[in-house]
Amino acid sequence: MFGRFMPTEGKFFEIFNEHAKYIVSASRELELLIDNLADAEIHKQNVQTAEKAADKLTHETIDLLHKTFITPLDRDEIHKLITTMDDILDLMEDVATTISLYDVQAVTSEASQLAHICTATAERVQAAVAMLSDMKQASQILKVCEEIDRLESEADSVLRSAMSKLFREEDDVKTLIKLKAVYELLELITDKCEDVANILEGIVLENA
Repeated sequence: MFGRFMPTEGKFFEIFNEHAKYIVSASRELELLIDNLADAEIHKQNVQTAEKAADKLTHETIDLLHKTFITPLDRDEIHKLITTMDDILDLMEDVATTISLYDVQAVTSEASQLAHICTATAERVQAAVAMLSDMKQASQILKVCEEIDRLESEADSVLRSAMSKLFREEDDVKTLIKLKAVYELLELITDKCEDVANILEGIVLENA
């Protein structure tokens, strides 16, 4: 009887979906930034705008957890998912800020490749999150999570190759330091996307 008068579920899935849209939006802006440094400041601001909007959604989710009596998923899972998704956007902002602060004047094809993988991974995070409210789609969610894992492995491979080439061919120490930082941050984005995939897999296995 008492439970009927308590808030139930909240709009968790809607918030997840909206947050994931910001992840994809920021990733696309980051890719544009890396491929067109002349407009880097514009794209950096767009990444920051997406990060701030998503951050508000993260705080809204945590606030909802305190107000909601019955949640659609385990409270810890909800908290882990939204905060890890938020970590993705934080890293994207870090890349954009690093390129600006370090005054990166040119990037490599490897940086562009990593940025492209980041976008592909972000899009799959969005696709998996969109299915989370329907456990009938459990197998599809797991399949998308496998794709995220594959893309993260691809990013690892690109990073290793990029680092090897950088230390063999780049004579300017400042340029080496700048590109190394950009490479590592871009690869960390895919790592964090894989963390989201692992959380989603756990949710599916517990609830499907």
